[in-house]
Amino acid sequence: MSRPPALRPLALSLLLLVSLSAQGKEQLSDVLRAPRPAAGEWFGLYLVDKKVGWSFARIKAGPKPGQVTATEELFFKTLVGDKVAERHHTEERIYESRAGGRLLSFVVRDAGDGGDQLLEGHATKKGFTVRQTRPGYPDETHSLPPVAETVETADQIRVALLRGKEVTGTMLDGTDLKAYRVVTTPGPEERRVVNGVSVLLRRATFVSDKEKVSSVAVVAPDGGMMEFNIGPAMIARAEPKSVAQRLDRVEIFGLTRVVLPAPPPPTARDVPGQWTLTAVGFPERFQRKTDRQTYRNFPDGRTEVTIRAAPPDPALLKPRGAPTPPEDRQYLESTILVESNNPAIRSRAEQIAGKEKDAYAIARKVVDWVGKSMTKDYGASADRATDVLRTLRGDCTEHSLLSIALLRALGIPARRVDGMVFVQNGDGVPALYWHEWVEAWVGTWTQLDPTFGQPVADATHLALGEESSAEIMPLLGQLKVTASR
Repeated sequence: MSRPPALRPLALSLLLLVSLSAQGKEQLSDVLRAPRPAAGEWFGLYLVDKKVGWSFARIKAGPKPGQVTATEELFFKTLVGDKVAERHHTEERIYESRAGGRLLSFVVRDAGDGGDQLLEGHATKKGFTVRQTRPGYPDETHSLPPVAETVETADQIRVALLRGKEVTGTMLDGTDLKAYRVVTTPGPEERRVVNGVSVLLRRATFVSDKEKVSSVAVVAPDGGMMEFNIGPAMIARAEPKSVAQRLDRVEIFGLTRVVLPAPPPPTARDVPGQWTLTAVGFPERFQRKTDRQTYRNFPDGRTEVTIRAAPPDPALLKPRGAPTPPEDRQYLESTILVESNNPAIRSRAEQIAGKEKDAYAIARKVVDWVGKSMTKDYGASADRATDVLRTLRGDCTEHSLLSIALLRALGIPARRVDGMVFVQNGDGVPALYWHEWVEAWVGTWTQLDPTFGQPVADATHLALGEESSAEIMPLLGQLKVTASR
């Protein structure tokens, strides 16, 4: 099982857009005309109505004339099983204050759950240079292409409300250092009673090409962000500091699981095997249509999904190094998180593969090695593959991350699969828990589960998304299973 999507770094980038801005003197950006609290804003972060963290955002002039600094701080704390997991993430970005002003530099600090690191980026004539510092590792330097992020994108929500029209831009993500298109669209006004007074509030919808989650911001007449909703389950609410930092005691697995009316049939564990579920709260946009999963949608809102698990067709299998379809070559990339070009990753991958040439046989060897070598520890997470290789500890997120890095190092396209898996824990309640496993291209896409040591992920795995856990966040608290057979 994994930490739910709301706590993973791929979800944090949405919250970083709550209140970033800039200011300056000459040819000032629209971002400076938009009202906002000068002292910054505090938010309590709620997951399924339980407070699991807080956020703080502030804008200030400097450090030089014609520049502004935007700071965002995020903190999460939950119980993961019987262990406490904490994540502290801070970003500081400096922009030119003019209209269309460039992103000049940034500093990203991560501590706690996921691993400690410092990223320091500076604009150059050719793009961006980023220095990465991690305890126990030599410093690394990453060269990025030119970054198209502007000061307007930094506070796109309030700029869109000021202009009264859609605003499009690009934002450099502070976790994977990739640039993503972001779009904010002003919405209708709404009237609410706030502290006994009827107030006309403004709304805006924000979407990033990374998470693909439609999020809604609610802004007060004075420019203060009242709340920011990432789907119905994750909400940032404006609160005083003392209230925002007062967290609930939350066990995350129990909070986010989907209870089943009955366990799956024993044959669902077989390979080949099959399981059919009937669910509500399962919109078509989340129905991942593959050879493994088929769907029937009924007028009353029910969805029947049938999951079939079988080994890949031997006639489709390819040897290691076979040409990869162009649309799948992105799953060979080495990134700051996957790190498949790292010498330690490449060396371990070659040791595991040995002289084997068949891609599926190699994939089975990789997930088998990961599953047997790693200690299952739900309080020891890491965001980077080299950290996982060094500690060999973690939950399904770390098992999948290391497996993908090893597979890509061997020239086998691989990606994460986000979804849910059947588990019956000590309380005896049959349920689906958030989980992550692996899909590898071996001539055809096939799913394997290193956490549970399955060379074919069995039919109790319900796939919902891939590569971006935040994409499936709107299902939290909404997806219900009414029948199992």
